Amino acid sequence: MAQEVKAGDTVKVHYHGRLTDGSTFDSSEGRSPLEFEVGGGMVIKGFDNGVLGMTIGQKKTIEIPVADAYGPKDPNAIFEFPIDRFPPEMKPEVGMQLAMNDGNGQQFPVVIAEVRPDVVVLDANHQLAGQDLIFDLELVDIKSPSRIIMP
Repeated sequence: MAQEVKAGDTVKVHYHGRLTDGSTFDSSEGRSPLEFEVGGGMVIKGFDNGVLGMTIGQKKTIEIPVADAYGPKDPNAIFEFPIDRFPPEMKPEVGMQLAMNDGNGQQFPVVIAEVRPDVVVLDANHQLAGQDLIFDLELVDIKSPSRIIMP
């Protein structure tokens, strides 16, 4: 009987991620497969659940709704930043990715959503927030945690 993926296993998966409009946002093509512990919180919930029960060599397509992906867009993560606080040599443009500091020394990514004469509107939501995702998966390897049974 073929080994099936269960929570706690470490798996290697090749994947092709796309949006519902068919556009690709990420793929492991030409790279090593993604390795992660199933149920370990290392990947989005829908991806974790999507590999359960798969066997080595199996391919399948999973659809992940917003709630099991990166969640809905958070309106509180969209904020205005005074344009005069940008370095003078920098010309902010829509779609530009920046790293902001949260005041505790932690950096987080933002994308410029809008440029107005006096402020720039920044969006700190994950770029895939608010999106349903589709993944084509191929399971490459399963490693189960070793179980030592004491007499």
